Amino acid sequence: MKVLLINGSSHENGCTYTALSEVASVLNAEGIGTEVLQIGSQPVRDCIGCRGCKGKRRCVFDDDMVNDWIEKARNADGFVFGTPVYYAHPSGRLLSVLDRLFYAGGDAFAHKAGAVVASARRAGTTASLDAVTKHLTIAQMPVVSSTYWNMVHGNAPEEVKQDLEGMQTMRNLGRNMAWLLKCIEAGKSAGIALPDTEKKVRTNFIR
Repeated sequence: MKVLLINGSSHENGCTYTALSEVASVLNAEGIGTEVLQIGSQPVRDCIGCRGCKGKRRCVFDDDMVNDWIEKARNADGFVFGTPVYYAHPSGRLLSVLDRLFYAGGDAFAHKAGAVVASARRAGTTASLDAVTKHLTIAQMPVVSSTYWNMVHGNAPEEVKQDLEGMQTMRNLGRNMAWLLKCIEAGKSAGIALPDTEKKVRTNFIR
């Protein structure tokens, strides 16, 4: 089993990475492989709603990491999406990437365990968690929780490590993720099939 941890911060080894690393350490101890995917500091495209991805299972833009990450997602069992907090909301660059990931490759995430982690100096964490979690719930992903909201606080990695409750929350998140992944694997071994999802009905509320 493998979990992809997506670092939505431009700082590859900053506060968000510190939180994700704590989750990864527990997953590794539970025998689950991990890989951290860095959004980095290079420009990324926003989704333009062209619907060119329909039926292709990949984004029409092929000049950044999105299509590569979709392919990685197809071979993963779980995901942790990490975001820093900017102006009391998630990273805009992360949201651009997630919009394209889930529009073009939503089937790669469906029915797989997912969690969201937010890192902030002070406020905006719950709003950020809410915004990113919406990607998971529309993709039918079981959402993994912890013993507090999945957040850490600090202005630098050293300060995040001093957030003892936040780091504990990350470790418990890792344990819960490992438990759920093992339960899903046991269900597959027992012959429990994925839900038979109904064909989507799109309602236009002006008619």
